Amino acid sequence: MAIGGHPYWPSDLELPGFVPQQLSPLQLVVPLIGTSLLLIAVIWLVSGHVFNTGRSGRLSKADRLLMCWWAITGLTHLIIEASLLFTPNYLTKENPNFFDEIWKEYSKADSRYAIGDTTTTAIEVIAVFLQGPLSLLAVYAIASRKSYSYILQFIVSMGHIYAMLVYYITAYLDGMNFCLSPFYFWTYFVGANSPWVVIPMLIAIRSWKLISQAFQSRKVNHD
Repeated sequence: MAIGGHPYWPSDLELPGFVPQQLSPLQLVVPLIGTSLLLIAVIWLVSGHVFNTGRSGRLSKADRLLMCWWAITGLTHLIIEASLLFTPNYLTKENPNFFDEIWKEYSKADSRYAIGDTTTTAIEVIAVFLQGPLSLLAVYAIASRKSYSYILQFIVSMGHIYAMLVYYITAYLDGMNFCLSPFYFWTYFVGANSPWVVIPMLIAIRSWKLISQAFQSRKVNHD
């Protein structure tokens, strides 16, 4: 333990009643990855059979992959991130659950979560109450071939990009003095968050192109 009786940085953070982490990083990461892969496999198989019937034709592989992405994203917001909002005392619980342990581990990369920083809390509120439900709506929209699918995906993707910009910019402006070590910085702070920067950018670009093509086709048909 560091000076403050906890493993977070800066070491002089005051975290009264802190209960040490009980699960190892491996015990946290393996179930998360395993569950995610299982969910992806189920959605991929279901989208290839159940939703590929009817007059609308088969879903493309890109759409099926997007269903997997939006499902993972939505459930991440509504389960993992929601657990943070509804259990703000996760650092002091005598009998922590799996999600409490996840946040204890992640806080080693960003101790703003350990102290209940208002910026990170605001980001998580938006993620849980807006981005989570909208991500699952995107799964439904793709599967049902709704006309608003691409517009919805563009909006939600831009929301994720904006949230990540706020997350990183505020960390920089506050001095980037939240991370225990370079390992946690690159593995969690950068690595674990990077999919929600890169993939939304790709989805936003794809959606913008498809929306533009649809408007162009409509214009040509009207002419």
